[in-house]
Amino acid sequence: MSGVARDQDVDIDLGQLVRAVWARRLRILTITLVGAGVAFAGAKIMSPQYRSETRILIEPRAPAFASTQQINDASAGPLMDELNIASQVQLLQSADLLKKVINDLKLYNLPEFDDAASGSAMSSILVKLHLKKNPLENPPEERVIDAFVERLQVYQVPGSRVIGINFTSKDPKLAAAIPNAMANVYLSTQSGAKLDSNSEATRWLEPEIEGLRRKVSEAEKKVAEYRTSHGLLQTNGTTTFPAQQLNDISAELTRVRGDKANAEARAQAVRNALSSGEAFDTLPDIMSSQAIQRLKGTESGLQSQISDLQTSLLNNHPRLKSLRAQLSDIRTQIRQETQKILASIENESKVADLRASELERQSETVQATSARAGEDEVGLNALEREANAQRQLLETYLVRYREAASRADSNSSPADARIVSKAVEPVDPYFPKVVPIVVVAAVATLIMSAIVIMLTELFSGRALRPTDAAPEAIEAEAVVEEKHVPQAAPIVAAARKPIQPSMLTVVADEEDTIEDAEAAEEAPEDENEFSVAAVADYLTGSRAPLAIAISPTGDNGSAATVSLTRMLADAGHRVILIDMTGSGYPTELMAEDQAALGVTDLLCGEAAFGDTIHGDRFSDAHLIPQGQSDVRRAMRGVDRLSLLLDALAAAYDLVVVECGSADVAGVSRLTRSRDVEIILSLPEVEETIFVALMTEFQAAGYERVVLMSGGEGAEQTLGRAA
Repeated sequence: MSGVARDQDVDIDLGQLVRAVWARRLRILTITLVGAGVAFAGAKIMSPQYRSETRILIEPRAPAFASTQQINDASAGPLMDELNIASQVQLLQSADLLKKVINDLKLYNLPEFDDAASGSAMSSILVKLHLKKNPLENPPEERVIDAFVERLQVYQVPGSRVIGINFTSKDPKLAAAIPNAMANVYLSTQSGAKLDSNSEATRWLEPEIEGLRRKVSEAEKKVAEYRTSHGLLQTNGTTTFPAQQLNDISAELTRVRGDKANAEARAQAVRNALSSGEAFDTLPDIMSSQAIQRLKGTESGLQSQISDLQTSLLNNHPRLKSLRAQLSDIRTQIRQETQKILASIENESKVADLRASELERQSETVQATSARAGEDEVGLNALEREANAQRQLLETYLVRYREAASRADSNSSPADARIVSKAVEPVDPYFPKVVPIVVVAAVATLIMSAIVIMLTELFSGRALRPTDAAPEAIEAEAVVEEKHVPQAAPIVAAARKPIQPSMLTVVADEEDTIEDAEAAEEAPEDENEFSVAAVADYLTGSRAPLAIAISPTGDNGSAATVSLTRMLADAGHRVILIDMTGSGYPTELMAEDQAALGVTDLLCGEAAFGDTIHGDRFSDAHLIPQGQSDVRRAMRGVDRLSLLLDALAAAYDLVVVECGSADVAGVSRLTRSRDVEIILSLPEVEETIFVALMTEFQAAGYERVVLMSGGEGAEQTLGRAA
């Protein structure tokens, strides 16, 4: 391998592979065009094949005059079964059906299907030597069937009861005619099978019906003779005469007993009223008597006269005595009339009692007769059951016979299938597709040519590079490529001392750059306890989930915060920086896209949380940029930022918020807790500013305030990132 030692670890140089392919692009293009031309010529030489399709729907079909019950019975049959559809697919591919189609269309006369008819010299020699059977000895349809099956495809459309029939042929008319012919032969075969079944059913049912008619007549005759001989005469079709008589007597006996109980109750009520001297004019039987009503009217008139005369006459006046005597006589008559009513009610009770006794005697006589009739009905029921069974069977056979006889005509028994899509003559060939073949051949040739060139580069060693270079050389290589990363210039300019001319000259010479990088690594570390490296070590030890950076001097302090974030990320920590500055300088330093969505878009509700997190260009740190939305409108929802910080603190080891030159009041709105790290980023320490800020934050309850003054550690870190 050129340029690589034998015992040295190597890696594939993807850039070299791409450059090698691009350098030979004209050769690849020429080969691709040749491959496409060959594919085009081959596709044009091939004989075109045409394909057409007929579709058949398997469904129960009944004659137009069939009843609703017959249609429902047919639809509930096995035609809905998936296995039945698969059976119909096999039936469409049966040899008998294919032979009929071949004979109908005379396909054995076409060279496309019967190659044996023309024959070949080799085949003739083998036949004469008796090494091969003469194919012309077979029937024509037998010679054609193999070629026919190769071009035929019968399948069930998934998830349906539709069967598709595909056929491929060199002749577009034949490609459409054969599927249609197969469908017609299939339907006629199905219809013929139904006709054969109906004819066989009528032939079998005719003698059976005649025999059943004789059996039904004999059974009904036996029932009538048995009923007459045993006196089991029917009254209403189902009940015999003794049973009906017993029912009538029972109903009458119940009614008479009720009348008797009613009469006894009425008599007892009248007796109680007479014996107790209570008023009996409220009893229904007494009040319904017209004589009682007349006497009660007379009594009322006499009482009225006596009441009127007592106001003007003395009690011993003859007139009053006469009226009182008349009143007493009227009351005596009322009592006598009540006695007559009581006697009448008692007579009703006695008559009812006698009637009940007579009915009980009749019931006993009829029960004995009914018991004998019940024994005779056992034999009668047996005869009736036999007659009913024969009659029902006869009726069933008659219905089936009529149905089978009505379907004896060919038009009355449609097949349980119908054509839903007929094959039409295709216009475009099914094979070959010239354009797809040419495109695929060109793409395949292009890919294979590129692969061959890349394999050549790999085996020659030109696409391999060593991987055991020192880390110092890798860092120096990053510095050498600084001229290709102009975005890093703001970081270097803001966070370190002005670049000396001697540092820019190393770009031209890679070896000098590597030596300078090694010298920088061997230099002693910055002993400033407020440097970026010292603050990074402090945050690592404190395991603080949240750090808020304040940059009173502006963008140079923000650049130091970016350096701190990258240093933590390089140390293997999961860290994210949120740009809350007014200038958006951290976004300019870290973001690949300066128009990326950020915190202002999130607070305004114009971006999702996940869309605002981006990666740093030069480290594994993450960034939430400033965003593109209006800052004033975003700051109205800054109180929600505390929820965002809590969520980020659960996902990252450290969340750094760069606030720029913010004050204590602004910082207090970011978090509800005072247990955070406050970093005062002052690249050049100004004691007056630092003391004032620390005093303000400690007065507000922030006890953990750290000074970060930048220094050489920050410059080296940002320089390597650049």
